[in-house]
Amino acid sequence: MRIDRLKTLQSVLEETNGRLELGEDAGAKVWPSGFSALDKSLNGGFRTGELVLLGSRPGLGKTTFALQVVRNLIASGHSAVYFSFEHDNHSLLERLIVMEAAEITGPTAVRLAGVRQAFDVPQSSDRMMEGRLAGTDGGVEAVQALQKYARRLHVHRSSGAETDVEAMRRTIETIREHSGEMPFVVVDYLQKVHAVAGSVDRRQPARLAEDDRGTEVVEGLKDMALDLSVPVLALVAVDKSGLTAATRTRVQDLRGSSALAHEADVVLILNNKFDVVARHHLMYNLANAAQFRSWVVMSIEKNRNGVDSVDLEFRKRFEHSRFDTDGGRVAEELIDDRIFVE
Repeated sequence: MRIDRLKTLQSVLEETNGRLELGEDAGAKVWPSGFSALDKSLNGGFRTGELVLLGSRPGLGKTTFALQVVRNLIASGHSAVYFSFEHDNHSLLERLIVMEAAEITGPTAVRLAGVRQAFDVPQSSDRMMEGRLAGTDGGVEAVQALQKYARRLHVHRSSGAETDVEAMRRTIETIREHSGEMPFVVVDYLQKVHAVAGSVDRRQPARLAEDDRGTEVVEGLKDMALDLSVPVLALVAVDKSGLTAATRTRVQDLRGSSALAHEADVVLILNNKFDVVARHHLMYNLANAAQFRSWVVMSIEKNRNGVDSVDLEFRKRFEHSRFDTDGGRVAEELIDDRIFVE
């Protein structure tokens, strides 16, 4: 894809007027996440040309959140591509069925174990998904709903040994050629993207090699977001400093070089609410402990196009591979309120 990198302001003015005359949007396209509190804080959602990083300790729901955003987007008419380095296609499908069933029938919907059991029955008389899910709550309806917009979601089984940023570019351009539109992009996850860093001094610690690779990947993803005018949501693992129990993970705990924070337009960090709420909220009300364990805090630690230092909370519904989308601002005091400043 050819990128004309040098333009006069006059040509930019003419391009903008041309788009407006045709009734097209002249500014960045906004892709709503479907999480109302987050979309409000991000002035509508994710924007074209933005690189968004989502980091947390393992098990807090990075993949769950990303897949739910993708589901919300394709259900509302957008297209998306999911570069999956960690999960096979069938596992993602199972999660989507459970998520969709909960959207349709609520808390009684079939859970992940139920979907897997239905698919694993070796001698079932039913050979198709709908037949095998007929005895579950919402399973059939979920498959039918997914079929309506399944063509808008592209799943790429990515390889850390082969899938680099250039391969992602080619994939996205292929989707555009076949569908006529650019997809929302998810990378799960950034540290798995293939990269060949420059020469590394072997006398230095091996960690430098990983930092070099991380820098190459994050810079490549940012360039790709700008060149192709797509939003890129990349999931990020945390370093050892962010794995300590009962501490608050921050942007400086992301695994890799400082380039991650500097290249990104938006940085979102997930924490267990129980781990980051101030202790006095627990000491005088022990019932809060169980309640807070059911919630995550999503902190907007960086936001180039709006407000940051925002702490949102969403209830975990991991039995249905999802979060409640109707979260809001955290009312309680949190520990360690120093936010990253660029």
